[in-house]
Parts: sequence; C-alpha cells; structure tokens
Amino acid sequence: MGVGTDKRFWQFGGGGGQDVETGMPLYPGADSLDNALRWGFIRKVYGIIAVQLVLTTMVAATVVMNASVQHFLLQNFGIQIALLLVSILALIPLYIWRTTHPHNLIMLGIWTTLFSVTVGMTCSFYQPAIVLEALFLTAAVVLGLTLYAFHATRQGTDLTFMGPALYGCLLAMVVWSFIQLIFPPGPVGRTIFALLGAILFSFYLVFDTQLLISRFDLDDYIWAAITIYLDIINLFLYLLRLLGEQQRSS
Repeated sequence: MGVGTDKRFWQFGGGGGQDVETGMPLYPGADSLDNALRWGFIRKVYGIIAVQLVLTTMVAATVVMNASVQHFLLQNFGIQIALLLVSILALIPLYIWRTTHPHNLIMLGIWTTLFSVTVGMTCSFYQPAIVLEALFLTAAVVLGLTLYAFHATRQGTDLTFMGPALYGCLLAMVVWSFIQLIFPPGPVGRTIFALLGAILFSFYLVFDTQLLISRFDLDDYIWAAITIYLDIINLFLYLLRLLGEQQRSS
C-alpha cells in the first residue's frame, strides 16, 4: 500500500515539524511501521469519503435546484421507497465484495449516487438557508469530533466499548421511525427525535473514527469509508430536521 513520499504532516496536539508517521504513535503500542501503514490507510479512507461527499453534494443540489426532477421524485412515492430499499440492500453486496478491486469502487460510486438522491429529496423539503446552516454546523461538529477521536485514541482512551449501546440506540431509533409513520408525533416529539438522532450519530462518528484509526483491517478501506460517510450524512440529516423544526416553531 502506497504511503506517499512526503510523510511530514501536521500532528494533532503536537509540534509542527515532527513527522507524525514515525513520531508519536496513533495509538499506544504502535511502532513506526504501524504508523506509516495506518496513516496511508487513513488518508485513503478520507480521500474516498471526500469524493463521496462531493458526489452527494452535486446529486442533491441537482435534485433541489431542478424543479422537474424534484416534482417527479416527490410525486412518485414508489420510486422514493425503491431508492431507499435499494440503498439499504446494496450494502450487502458492497460488504461482500468490499475488498475486490475495482468492483468495490464501482459499486461504491453507484450506491453513493443512489443514496444521494434520497438526501436531495430530504433537502428539498427545507429552505436553502436551513440546508446551508445544517451543512456548516455538520462540518464544524465533524471536524471537532474527528480531532477529539484522534486525540483520545492517541492518549489510550478506548471508546469502542460503546458499540453495543450505540447499536441498541440505533435499533430503538429505527423502531421509533416506523412508529411515527402510524402515530405522527407533534412538534415536541419531532424535535426530541431529531436531537437524539444528532447525538447518536455524533457518538457513532467518534466510535467509527477510533475503529478507523486502530481496528479496521487495512484492506477494508471501502467499508471504513461507508461507515464514516453514513455517520456524517445521518448527522447532517438530523441536524437539518432539528433546525427545520426550530424554524417552524418560531
């Protein structure tokens, strides 16, 4: 795996001129070789995530700004359900062939495009100012939590024990989502749901970032990118919903 020729990068919380790949370890017990390989893996994953986010922005903006596309999608409930189901079911073959190159990258591009359409449909329900506010807020939260996760991992603070609790909370949120289809909540209920969802995926972002730093296999760059990408997108959607509810109540 290529690590790159210039290995001098800014170190989180450290001196400006130190080589992070051969200096302080990413996690306790990592030697210089572990650091070099892991930094190469991390840069590869974040590079993929950056491409995914750019693609999502382009597709979502197309849906929001194109009235004919937006009208077609919003008026065909069956297509909305199909896109959602395909986005979920496509994760199965993506996981199975996550290490098979180049099929994994091709499947990832198709899946990201389809998922981005659903993101665009969600954004179309809100005013552009609210969408931009949620976007900037998400960027700030993601940056802060990512820096915290790197710092905590370097200090030996292991938060991966939260996995079972986070999974249980996620299942509860999914069940609550289906209940809302039958018993629509009021403004307070929708606000609480959005707030809890934002908190949940904030924790998931820290959890998955620690897995990225020290636990993911170096060949699992596709699945690592998907997990963090989904954390970011879900955080954005819940913040968007939360801001939208605040606007309606004001």
